[in-house]
Amino acid sequence: MLIVMDSVATAEDIRRVVEAVQSHGLQAHPIPGAQRTAIGITGNRGSVDPGAFENLPGVLEVIPVSAPYKLVSREAKRENTVVSVGDVDVGGERIVIVGGPCAVESEEQAVEIGRRVRAAGGTLYRGGAFKPRTSPYSFQGLGEEGLRILSLVRRETGLPIVTEVLDTDTVDLVAEHADCLQVGARNMQNFSLLKRLGRIRKPVLLKRGMSATIEELLLSAEYLLSEGNYQVMLCERGVRTFADHTRNTLDLSAVPYVQRISHLPILVDPSHGTGKRSKVLPLSRAAVAVGADGLLIEVHNEPDRALSDGPQAILPEMFEELVRQLSRLAPVVGRTV
Repeated sequence: MLIVMDSVATAEDIRRVVEAVQSHGLQAHPIPGAQRTAIGITGNRGSVDPGAFENLPGVLEVIPVSAPYKLVSREAKRENTVVSVGDVDVGGERIVIVGGPCAVESEEQAVEIGRRVRAAGGTLYRGGAFKPRTSPYSFQGLGEEGLRILSLVRRETGLPIVTEVLDTDTVDLVAEHADCLQVGARNMQNFSLLKRLGRIRKPVLLKRGMSATIEELLLSAEYLLSEGNYQVMLCERGVRTFADHTRNTLDLSAVPYVQRISHLPILVDPSHGTGKRSKVLPLSRAAVAVGADGLLIEVHNEPDRALSDGPQAILPEMFEELVRQLSRLAPVVGRTV
């Protein structure tokens, strides 16, 4: 159920409604909007009588929410959510381009790539300090030293940092260094981790699982919002199919579908989505064309020597060309880069 407050409702009106919801043993989730505040209700095991709330001062209407994901749905919030990562807004008119290596390998490598990403027009820096790998013998990341290097990259370039968190034990450590915490595809349904991230007040980038439906992705996002963190972005990064000409199958149809049923921003990762360097640029153009709010691009100055995912990383000069092309394309769909 959703309680929509009047545009002239006061903070006191909202507080009284929240208290009324809580008095019924339910959870209240105020969701500020551009014109008015909506209050989502969760925790009910059956139907809730709207009459208990519709006559309270400041209440405009009480709306039943049919979707299983209550807080991330368009029914809960009609306008798009804009998430602030450092000084960069995600979900507005500007398409954000996130660039950087799959894994932080050294201070020199990370800073050099950061400078090239910034000079080309990238808006956020991505880099992994902790790496979940299919093989236990593959490079697992530099850990805390990698986080220190990421903080240095931010100081040197001014780019806000996006990096992955793998488990509940390292949430606080990663949050000290990152502007945005990424939940990887393998952890999309790690519900203990999602609940923990829902209790911090930093942006979260939630990647779609390799075999997850859109409903499962949105329900995972619901875990974050239900714990109070409304700074959530989604990411389409390719799903597993029978196709063998790419690493994954990038599901671009997910972008307009998510935007129709949810207010959360959605980005596209054509690097993991294809696994092949030559396909990153054309799929980036396609992602912008279908309305993506941003792109995650893996950039490496020596991809053939990369310790992680070298075949899908593009060179800095290729990243520059990508930004140039997207800058020309974005106005066609009413956006900027």
